[in-house]
Amino acid sequence: MKVIDKIVQANKTFLEETGELAYFAGRFFNESTKRPFEVKEFLRQCYHMGNQSLLLVGVTGFIIGLVFTLQSRPTLEEFGAVSWIPSMVGISIIREIGPIITALICAGRIGSGIGAELGSMRVTEQIDAMEVSGTNPFKYLVVTRIMATTLMLPILVFFGDAIAIYGSFLVENIKGGVSFTLYFNEVFKHLEFGDLIPATLKSFFFGFAIGLVGCFKGYHCKKGTAGVGLAANSAVVYTSMLLFIIDFIAVFLTDIFYDL
Repeated sequence: MKVIDKIVQANKTFLEETGELAYFAGRFFNESTKRPFEVKEFLRQCYHMGNQSLLLVGVTGFIIGLVFTLQSRPTLEEFGAVSWIPSMVGISIIREIGPIITALICAGRIGSGIGAELGSMRVTEQIDAMEVSGTNPFKYLVVTRIMATTLMLPILVFFGDAIAIYGSFLVENIKGGVSFTLYFNEVFKHLEFGDLIPATLKSFFFGFAIGLVGCFKGYHCKKGTAGVGLAANSAVVYTSMLLFIIDFIAVFLTDIFYDL
């Protein structure tokens, strides 16, 4: 009976938290359309989340391009299909690998940072002080951060994709003597808008999920200072799970669209 009670309680907690998250998202859409708009804070968050994540995204994308090409080349050489490497790498990175890896990196860096920052503000009663002073903390703290992550993640994905493809080119240039012009001509020759548009659209949803879950966990942080670490940790875990769910739905819908 204890096991059953624990399962029931876990399901109840999950459903309650899902409902609270949905209400939190609805409140975001409601507040984001009302004046005044916190433009300065929004731009500051864009800089903080975008510019300061470029190095991490760039290094990760570069390594992904190197490793993916190094792992794929021997197998393709056996079948005499080395010439397929540029198109295979370009399509794979732009369609799937680039967006999901970049989103997971940002979930770890940005999502945990938002959760810890808002959590510490909640614990130290700074959010309560903003409410007492007549400021709308939800609009200032939450709306600006969610909008910033939604806008900046697609830009980071484009940047990471470009660096990853360049890393792949370096491997092909060293091992196969492929020129820059030839490699990128092959990449873009096999790419279509049908590859780029779904990846871009789901990047916006990835960014929204990162900002939403990070803000939700931090804004509702409890249990004192220990809750700050819990908020940051749970923000990463929940966001990562949500990213995979969104990615599955996006791939499933894209597959249906191509079959029509």
